Amino acid sequence: QVQLVESGGGLVQPGGSLRLSCAASGNIFGIKPMGWYRQAPGKQRELVARISSTSSTDYADSVKGRFTLSRDNAKNTVYLQMNSLKPEDTAVYYCNIQVIGRIYWGQGTQVTVSS
Repeated sequence: QVQLVESGGGLVQPGGSLRLSCAASGNIFGIKPMGWYRQAPGKQRELVARISSTSSTDYADSVKGRFTLSRDNAKNTVYLQMNSLKPEDTAVYYCNIQVIGRIYWGQGTQVTVSS
């Protein structure tokens, strides 16, 4: 089994910053691709950013230049630094990891951008 624990969400004003963390534990067996998705009310879950086992990254167009995804392999943790936040970034953010052809999801963390 694999477990993901997300943290760092909260309420922030437009233009502010937050850093999300996602720590993976369990039967991971090495460095695995991980990613962040988000789901706003009434919308489908969408990719925010993902990072490969070799630390190459991919971002949604809507967050390029504002969000940065990184990883600490020793801690099996990924970090999503979110800057210049906008109200449209408001959503529940979910972390995932791919292990041996299976995708595991975290419980999600709420990010609210509002004045």
